[in-house]
Amino acid sequence: MLATFREHLSTTLSFRNLLVAVAFSAPLLAHAASDSATTDEFVKLRNEARSYEHGEGVPKDPVRAASLYCEGARYGDAEAQFSLGWMYANGRGVSRSDEMAAFFFKLAAEKGHEQAKKMLRFVGETVAPLPECMRYSEADTDFQDFLRTSDPERQRVFGLVRKLAPEYGVSPRLVMAVIKAESNFEPSAVSPKNAQGLMQLIPETSVRFNVKKPFDPEQNIRGGMSYLRWLLAYFEGNVALVAAAYNAGEGAVNRFGGIPPYAETRDYVKRIMSVFKRSEHPYDPGVVTPSPELSRIKVSKTP
Repeated sequence: MLATFREHLSTTLSFRNLLVAVAFSAPLLAHAASDSATTDEFVKLRNEARSYEHGEGVPKDPVRAASLYCEGARYGDAEAQFSLGWMYANGRGVSRSDEMAAFFFKLAAEKGHEQAKKMLRFVGETVAPLPECMRYSEADTDFQDFLRTSDPERQRVFGLVRKLAPEYGVSPRLVMAVIKAESNFEPSAVSPKNAQGLMQLIPETSVRFNVKKPFDPEQNIRGGMSYLRWLLAYFEGNVALVAAAYNAGEGAVNRFGGIPPYAETRDYVKRIMSVFKRSEHPYDPGVVTPSPELSRIKVSKTP
């Protein structure tokens, strides 16, 4: 039966064309399924990308669409990752590449995106290098004010953050702000409360996020990014609450119904906000169930 199907397929439609036909309708089906589960920033970014992809209200510009999808993909939006994978699978605005398609389909599939899982069977799970659009360069505005240094250790930290940020869906600028406030880029820093390393992980947090060597810069940054990703989902992208929780713990934020009335924490939140400069951050709602206290938490953009 399978052989008969393949014989018929070869006379009417190539396997590649079948992939295009399936993929052409897939975004419309998949987009509707996840919009309600993502943040407003994800939705706005994705809608703008779709407008350029299909020429809806703006001149059709698939190159611009791919760039916008990639911005969402860097923050961990599974729908943007799927859409960009689809563009690579079909050569829409980008050079057709099964490897690049597989890269983005796999990112989305790992977040539970069902259509991405199906598309991986068509393109295969080949290993591709990190696409250029997913990299953060020294020209990015997120780094311009951090890179005015010739200190090789600090440059190494910047390099690690740029490399790891897309994997965790956390803005490099937010990570930099935390590192600056926590340790001022000192990998061996230890606080009076035994918080350790660049992102000042207490032993309990290291255990929680599987950090074996807290003074190893990469392990420490991975642990800190894991915690930030968790907090962003827990507080639905509210940066002030995330900063307060990173300093005082999510339990304290829940207990006080917002930023705790500790002078240290309030000052910490101000420092993070002054560097990050945004009150909201995209988040992955699949990471954790939001705080049960969010409905009663009242918080301004700055403490």
